[in-house]
Amino acid sequence: MYTNEHGLYIAHCEEGALSIQGKMANRHGLIAGATGTGKTVSLQVLAETFSQIGVPCFMADMKGDLSGISQKGQMSGFIEKRLPEFGLESPEFQACPVRFYDVFGEQGHPIRATISQMGPQLLSRLLGLNETQDGVLNIVFRIADERGLMIIDLKDLRAMLEYVSKHAKEYTMKYGNVSTASIGAIQRALLQLEAQGADKFLGEPSFDIYDLIQTENGKGVMSVLAADKLMMQPKLYSTFLLWLLSELYTTLPEVGDLDQPKLVFFFDEAHTLFEDTSKALIDKIEQVIRLIRSKGVGIYFITQYPTDIPDNILGQLGNRIQHALRAYTPKDQKAVRTAADTFRANPAFKTDEAIMNLETGEALVSFLDEKGAPGIVQRAKVLFPLSQIGAITESQRMDIIKQSRIYGKYDTPVDNESAFEMLIKEAEEALAAQEEEKAAVEEAKQEKKGVKKQGVLGKVLKAVITAVTATIASALGTAVSNKVTGKKTKSKTSTKEKVIKNTTSAATRTITREISRDILGNILK
Repeated sequence: MYTNEHGLYIAHCEEGALSIQGKMANRHGLIAGATGTGKTVSLQVLAETFSQIGVPCFMADMKGDLSGISQKGQMSGFIEKRLPEFGLESPEFQACPVRFYDVFGEQGHPIRATISQMGPQLLSRLLGLNETQDGVLNIVFRIADERGLMIIDLKDLRAMLEYVSKHAKEYTMKYGNVSTASIGAIQRALLQLEAQGADKFLGEPSFDIYDLIQTENGKGVMSVLAADKLMMQPKLYSTFLLWLLSELYTTLPEVGDLDQPKLVFFFDEAHTLFEDTSKALIDKIEQVIRLIRSKGVGIYFITQYPTDIPDNILGQLGNRIQHALRAYTPKDQKAVRTAADTFRANPAFKTDEAIMNLETGEALVSFLDEKGAPGIVQRAKVLFPLSQIGAITESQRMDIIKQSRIYGKYDTPVDNESAFEMLIKEAEEALAAQEEEKAAVEEAKQEKKGVKKQGVLGKVLKAVITAVTATIASALGTAVSNKVTGKKTKSKTSTKEKVIKNTTSAATRTITREISRDILGNILK
């Protein structure tokens, strides 16, 4: 175990052991250097040393090399030759408890986050939106919050975008203009994001951040993220890790200064975090890094040049391991001088010259002392890992995954009711209401039409009956008069009877025709 009375033994120089103070390990750090100079080995030494004292770590594995931390190391000629340099006789090789994660769920346990958890600011960066489109996305999130609609996955966000687009006029006076062009741009960006596989990351069950803060048999669990495929989309990679940091910051309680961190977070390829990033988001990153140490979390950035890190953030990284840099161009030479200026100078050598002459496994090292002050930079050799250097086999990886305590916890996606389902339900209810209203209007029209026809028919019948009655009355009146005067009325009465009969028949035919037309009209509608 690489520990001593001074803390975590990491490197050795002419003056002796160089150790990180446990209570200063959450003051963050930086591992820098050109490709192939030993950054990954330094990361592995740091991580397994933290694990040995019970501190869990999270790290991204770019090439699969860090998976070896799950296996015991073995003696080699190179290690045997270096033992005297560190004052060691027979190292106790040991493995660390490891959990493998993979955003795509292929080489480890899946890690998912809901879009609501991601938030509009991180999502805007992930989608590469401009200021106007970012404003529209914020409006969409605001409306979803007001309506109690959860935006969990991509289909939820698409549904919300479509809803806001259709009701843009309703929200313009309250929130500002919501243009069709901006909605369309966001929709296209979502298609690109889905093509990168982000749909596997955005959804449920969402990841429990406390699964990163676990120990087994007194050792801190190493959470290793398979990042070889993820790094093909640098913006997705960096936004995902930034989300993890944000979740840690918002979820963990304040603990103040501890004797050792609760978690150490290694951020490899750190330059991707700050490329094409708005000033507002960089300010937020700076705030998270400054305040998260009070939650017991230490963050260690791994990159080539210290200049990849903004100055305000670089100034917060107290523990430094600087491997060799190459200076072939004026720009490279300037970067070397800048890197040298970030150290507390050692009168024994020129820092900028030493950076360019370091051997593989050698580094300039400066750790915070017990008072929090940076130590004088030392030219030192970083210890070798006690775990395996290099990748493990696929079968070994699968065995570790299946034996994990969280095996099966995140494997099956869950599609709970959210914005997409609720908006579809609202649309169906609105459509049903429209259909009912339409049917009611049509029924009212039909009733009105029927009443009108009945009124016309009644008038015709009344007129016919009146005419028939008048004719009959007239004929009867004439017959009575003739009888009184004693006139012969046989032939005349016979004629009038014919008139009455003809008139009645005509009226009957007229009524029959009207009723037939009305019945046929209703049948043929």
